Order: sequence, then structure tokens, then C-alpha cells
Amino acid sequence: MTDRIRDFLRVRRELGRDEGPVMVLDLDVVRDNYTAFARALPDTRVFYAVKANPAPEVLRALAEMGSCFDTASVVEIQMALSAGATADRISFGNTIKKERCIARALQLGVRLFAVDCQAEVDKIARAADAVKVAREDVQVFCRILCDGAGAEWPLSRKFGCVPEMAVDVLEHGYRAGLNAYGVSFHVGSQQGNTEAWDGALASASMIFRECALRGIHLSMVNLGGGFPTKYLKAVPGVESYGDAIFRALTKHFGNRLPETIIEPGRGMVGNAGIIEAEVVLVSQKSDAADEVRWVYLDIGKFGGLAETMDESIRYRIVTDRDADRTIPCVLAGPTCDSADVLYEKTPYPLPISLAIGDKVLIEGAGAYTTTYAAVAFNGFPPLQSYVI
Repeated sequence: MTDRIRDFLRVRRELGRDEGPVMVLDLDVVRDNYTAFARALPDTRVFYAVKANPAPEVLRALAEMGSCFDTASVVEIQMALSAGATADRISFGNTIKKERCIARALQLGVRLFAVDCQAEVDKIARAADAVKVAREDVQVFCRILCDGAGAEWPLSRKFGCVPEMAVDVLEHGYRAGLNAYGVSFHVGSQQGNTEAWDGALASASMIFRECALRGIHLSMVNLGGGFPTKYLKAVPGVESYGDAIFRALTKHFGNRLPETIIEPGRGMVGNAGIIEAEVVLVSQKSDAADEVRWVYLDIGKFGGLAETMDESIRYRIVTDRDADRTIPCVLAGPTCDSADVLYEKTPYPLPISLAIGDKVLIEGAGAYTTTYAAVAFNGFPPLQSYVI
């Protein structure tokens, strides 16, 4: 909670504005985070993951600071361009793209594309021909699978291929006349282990060597995201990740370090945002004295807190009654859907005095809240957001 956010919420309350749950993000925190990443890995280009929070104000601020952008769709590419980024600072990092979307990205000037199979390579080659872009000007990097051990939100097998296959995919791109540029991986979102990059970099160096034996000289390693923000538990600082990654790079690549890029999303904007929500109901399911209470907020999984799925992300919740005794509570959202329960397997300790109408603050809510949600499910409007 920054003073700027605190003042904004205070003025909003004094003016009697009650728009339902609201997320407020402090741009100064985002700027500080970008500077920290740039200093922690000074020889690495920062590609902000637009999907984490695509607010135009966030994108403009980062573009002004020199950030590059990792995008997942043509719409995100257009947003980055509108914010002031040039096309050479944009990566189309989604490995699942329609051919017409690839063609449109090429027309917009994007030349850096992620792949994880030969079929995706073929789509890029055909799209380049269709819009008359020289194949050799198009850079492709292959994403490899990573187990994500140590991450609070491990990524599935939806993206990436085994390292051995990556060599064949990159060779396929090379034979097709594309620029086989490098390798990427993602160690899992909210990664708490600073050493998690070591194993993935070992695989990347193997791919570099195998490709060199085939006459293909790769240039770049995309280190992905995974850099955490603080929720309930303390997390290592960005400097610790930078030191660990540099050690792993020199360990596996020696003096011939590749170009590197990182794709921070949560770590860039997560701690910059706060959600203010309201208690709608406090109840019990029986008259038993030891029965846990149910606390229902006016925001839930479908309104912006989708990452509470499987209770993977446990946000810090602050109330005006935190000095009072706490009891375990099941925390749930307001919709008529039984899946809209945030914390039940591990009940959340909340003040016994918490009452209907009380405001609660959900910290670390700057990432994956304003867009990772349903649109008007049950008639509840999308999460209102302010960037200050």
C-alpha cells in the first residue's frame, strides 16, 4: 500500500463513490520495478508481459523507459505500438497463433516469433510469403518444456516441447529460410526458487551445441518470466534472481554468453496494485460453535481473482479490524456459481468482528486481475481500475 493509493481511496470514500470493487495501481511502483529489473540483469532486454496488466498508462510508462513487450495476440501488439513501442521491441510470444494473425503481425513490423513445433514454423513461413516479408528477416525461437518446480502457479504442458525436439524444430525453421534465433522457457509463475533457471539453461546450452553441429548458430535465450511479487510470504529480491541467473548462464555457456531477454509480468506490476472490496455477507452453515464462518466479498474468481483457483495465489487481505482476534473463515465471491469460492481448503484468518459493509484491501493485485476475469457474469460489471 503506497501513500498515493491510500490518499486516492480516502478521497474516493469522502466523495461517497461506491462503484463496487476497484483496483488502484501506482505507476511509480511500476517504474521502480522496471529499474530494478534493468539493474539486476543489465545485459538483458526486458520484455514486459502485456497480459499481466495491459492498462494503456502502464504500457506508455514502460515504453517511455525503454521496455520491450511480450505479446500474446494482435490486439496486444497494437496496444504496445499505440503506447509508443516500435515493432522491433515487440515479441509475438504465444506459441499458438492463427496464420492470419501472424501475417498481420508481420505487416505491423513484428519479426520475433515463438514456436514449439514444426507446424507453427510452417505457418510463419507461409505468412511471410503471403505478405512479402523476406523469410530470413523473421526470427523464430523455440520454447521448451520446464517442470516449474518451486512455482506457486506452475505452468502446464500446453506450451513448449522437449529439448531434444527443439533442435529439430529450429532446424526445420532454418531449412525453411527463417532465422533460427534461439530458445525460450518459463520456470513457472510466482517462482520462489532463484535457482530454478539453472536446469532450463542447461537444456538451452545443449540445444545451442546440437544446433551448432548442424550448422545452425543460435543467438538468444529467452529466460521467460516467473519473477514473483509478494503476497503472504516473503519472496527474494530481484537482485537475487539476477545473480542466480548470471551464475547459471556462465556455468552453462562459459565466456560465450548468448543474448538474453526476460518477460516479467507479475513481478513488474503485481505489487503496484491494490483491490478495495466490500463484505457482502458473513454467515455460518450451522449453529455449531466451532463452525467456520463464510465471508462473501463483492469480488470473486469471475470478477478478477481467477488466480485463487486451486488456492494457488493467496493474497494478503487487510481490514480496519486487524487488531481484533481472528478466526478461520471460508472466503467466497458474490456470484451464483459454486466454484466462486476463493479459500476453503485452507481457511483464511479474518477478524471475528468483520461485518457486512466493511471494506477490505487485497494487496498485490496489480497483475492478472483486471482482464483475467469474466465479462459481466451474473450481471456483475468488470473490475473498475484506476492508474495513478
